[in-house]
Amino acid sequence: MTSPSVTADATTSRRARLVAYTRTIEKLCRDDPGTRTALRSGLRRGLDDVPRMHRFVAPRLPRNGQVSESEQRAYYAVAAMIAAQPRSSYTTPSADTEIDTDADADADADADAPGATPVPVAVPRYGQSLGHAFALAVTESPGREREMRESTAEARLNLLTRQSLNGLHRHLPAAVGYLREVGVAVDWAQLLSDLAAWPVYSKTISRRWLQHYYIQRTKALREHADAADRDEVENPSASG
Repeated sequence: MTSPSVTADATTSRRARLVAYTRTIEKLCRDDPGTRTALRSGLRRGLDDVPRMHRFVAPRLPRNGQVSESEQRAYYAVAAMIAAQPRSSYTTPSADTEIDTDADADADADADAPGATPVPVAVPRYGQSLGHAFALAVTESPGREREMRESTAEARLNLLTRQSLNGLHRHLPAAVGYLREVGVAVDWAQLLSDLAAWPVYSKTISRRWLQHYYIQRTKALREHADAADRDEVENPSASG
C-alpha cells in the first residue's frame, strides 16, 4: 500500500513540474514575440494543425511525449492560451520564491526531456481552480458591475462544467480570455492538470470548480457584510 506521504510527495512533484512548464512557456512568450506568435497560432486547434508549436512544446512533454493524446492536447492548449495573453501579463518569478526542481524531475519518470530547462519555482501542493478564478472576477469588480459579472461568471462556469473534452477545448479559450480581460490571474498549472485529467475525472473536476466558486463567493459576501457592520458601529452618523 502506498503511504499518504509518498502520495503527497508525488502530487507536489507533479505540481512543481506543471508550474515549471507553464512558467517556462510564459518566459518564452515574454522574451520572444516570434515564439509567442507561434504558440498563439495553436489556439482552438487540434494537435495535427499546430506545426509551429511543436518546436516549443514537444520537447517539454512528460515522458518524452509518451503520454495520451488528450494529455498532449492539454499541454498544447494551455501553451496557446498563455501566448494569447497581452505580453504585459507574463509573470517573472522572484528570486526569493525560486527552488531547484531538478531533484523532483530526476526522481520521476515524467521528467522533462533533455534540453527543456524548466523555470524553478516554489509551489504549494495544489493550485487555485478555475472556479476560484471566476469568483475573483466577481468579487474584485466594483459596484453594479459586480452583478453583471456574477451572471456572466456563473453562466460561463456552468457551461464549461457540462462539456465533453472537445467541447471544453472549444469553450475554454474564450472563458480564460474573459478572466484575463478583467484582470484575474489564471493558475495555468492547475488548469493544465485539470484539462489533462478531464477525460476520466470531468465530474470530479466540475464539482470542484463549482464548489470553489460558491465557497469563495460566500466568503466574499460574508466579509463584505462584516465590513459594513463594522463601519456602521464605528460611524453611526453616516448610516443615519
